[in-house]
This record gives sequence, structure tokens and C-alpha cells, in this order.
Amino acid sequence: MTLTIHGAAYSTCTRLVALVCKEKQIPFNVNTVDLSKGQHKAPGFVAVQPFGQIPYIDDDGFVLYESRAIARYLIKKYPNQGTQGLIPTDPKEEALFEQAASIEAFNFNPFASGIAFEKVFKPRRGLPTNEQAVAERLTMLEAKLDAYDVILGKQKYLAGDQVTLADLQHLPYGTLLANSGFSEIFSKRPNVSRWWNDLTNRPAWQDVVQNLK
Repeated sequence: MTLTIHGAAYSTCTRLVALVCKEKQIPFNVNTVDLSKGQHKAPGFVAVQPFGQIPYIDDDGFVLYESRAIARYLIKKYPNQGTQGLIPTDPKEEALFEQAASIEAFNFNPFASGIAFEKVFKPRRGLPTNEQAVAERLTMLEAKLDAYDVILGKQKYLAGDQVTLADLQHLPYGTLLANSGFSEIFSKRPNVSRWWNDLTNRPAWQDVVQNLK
């Protein structure tokens, strides 16, 4: 059976799962969950995903939620197809990947998602943006990206010279920021800019952006 992603096209976490499917050449369908109608909080949905969040996948009866867990599962299930090395298997390379994954999870995502919440998601719900919160998170993110620029001045990607899932995980929220008037946080740092341009121009991501509607 074809993998089914239960999510929403505009959801950053759904987009990460779709991106990994594209990179690994895994066919998939999207069963759209309408958050505006509260479908993610319906009893039938919560019976599968107790937190009432998207996405979750159904892989021929195997159900899994949390986008990072889904991404790792799919990469390991299909090691010999699509993009290779997204999760390295050599112990030292894997350790560097885990280090890079932690960088994204703790030094990028909290600040990028916080800005996106204020500038993208709250306006969609008719709520006012807290500009002070945006400014504070942006200041912290700028400092983190200064460190990124140092790392990326020594190697092509965060875990070395080969792209990994740790790099790809930046794309959903990073693209939201770039499209919301914050593209300069990437472009004004030469090494970050080169890395970001490389990631955003990957065919798999372009496919997600253009075709996941």
C-alpha cells in the first residue's frame, strides 16, 4: 500500500515528511486534516494521535507520529533508494549527524518557529502579532546563525560535506521566515547564504513547494 500522510499541505511538519519522501523517492498520498475545522481534535483523530497534532503516517497499518521520528523511520526503511547518507551509518559520521540534528532542534527551531508563530500563524487566525516577542527571538536567532556561519565556513553542511536530515529539517520553518520578510538572516552571512541556497534549490524541496497544495 502507498504511504499515507495525515496532515496539511501548509504545515511545516507535514512538509518535512513530504520532503523526506521526495528525497527517498517514496510514493505517498496526503489525507488532508482541516485544522480550521478542528479535525485534529476529533475523537477519531486523537485516538490515533493522542496530542491532536499533525502529521502522522499510516504505512500499511504501521502508524507513527512526530515528524522527526517519521523522517528517521523512512530514511532507515529505504536505505538503498533516493538520496543516500541522510542518516550516516559510520559511527563517527552518525555522531556528527546527531550533533547537527541537535543544533537544529535547540539552536534554530525554537526561535524560527516562535517567529513564524507570531508573524504567520497568529495572523491566519486573526490574532495580533507580539512584535516584542518577534524582536527577542530574532535577536537570539541572529546570534545562533553567526555560529552557523562559522561552522559552514569549514564544511559544506552542518554534519560535514554531505547533506543530512539535519540540514533538511531547517527548510520548512526557514522558508516560512524567508517568505515573511526575514530572508536577510540567511543572505547576509556568506557561508549560511551558500548553504541555504543549496538547500532551497534541491529538486525535492522545489517539488514540495510547487506541488504540495
